[in-house]
Amino acid sequence: MTTIMSCPDKPNCVSSTAPRDGSHFIEPLQYEGEDHAALDRLRAVMKGLPRVKLVDDEGYFLRYEVRTRILRFVDDVEFCLDPGRRVIDVRSASRVGHSDMGVNRKRVEEIRAGLDAAK
Repeated sequence: MTTIMSCPDKPNCVSSTAPRDGSHFIEPLQYEGEDHAALDRLRAVMKGLPRVKLVDDEGYFLRYEVRTRILRFVDDVEFCLDPGRRVIDVRSASRVGHSDMGVNRKRVEEIRAGLDAAK
């Protein structure tokens, strides 16, 4: 099973698998219903976001590339559904630079809101 990567030692990444007491931690995405239906809702939410490209879709693991609006930098967004915990672990990280000015955390919360609205 593929797992999401850890965050680098820079403030440009958030992950639900990071230590809870650190600045990188963000809550995983909760879901209800069938696993495949949760992934379908997630794919639909991601498809509705601008400048998003699906690059990997293996079972319970999804990886996207998201281009930033102005400078067109690529950010990586990964998801891994954990059926035992009924959550989708998430990681959103900038490939370049040191700080992301909160963009990755904001992106994950926007995805969370989209999934909540799709219930």
